[in-house]
Amino acid sequence: MVDKYSENQIQEALQELNAACESPWQIRDAKLCKQFKFANFSRAFGFMSSVALLAERADHHPEWFNVYNRVEIELTTHEADGISHRDFDLATKIEALLS
Repeated sequence: MVDKYSENQIQEALQELNAACESPWQIRDAKLCKQFKFANFSRAFGFMSSVALLAERADHHPEWFNVYNRVEIELTTHEADGISHRDFDLATKIEALLS
């Protein structure tokens, strides 16, 4: 069982995550969200493929949307009915792909 983060836990984890990011993650509709923009579709799709491998290893899958060079990712833990450490763990790994 995975515990849902409290609002304070979410804000602390969000601040920590964003301290290392070029552009910030946000909380929107009770999900951890970020939009990524790439030079072209091939780079966006390559990024999505890399995220898919991370997500599969973590057994924690994003909700996402792609149009041309833009990828939007939303993370939530359905088992916890909200945001948990699993969302922040995956977001941290996603950010590492970009560095």
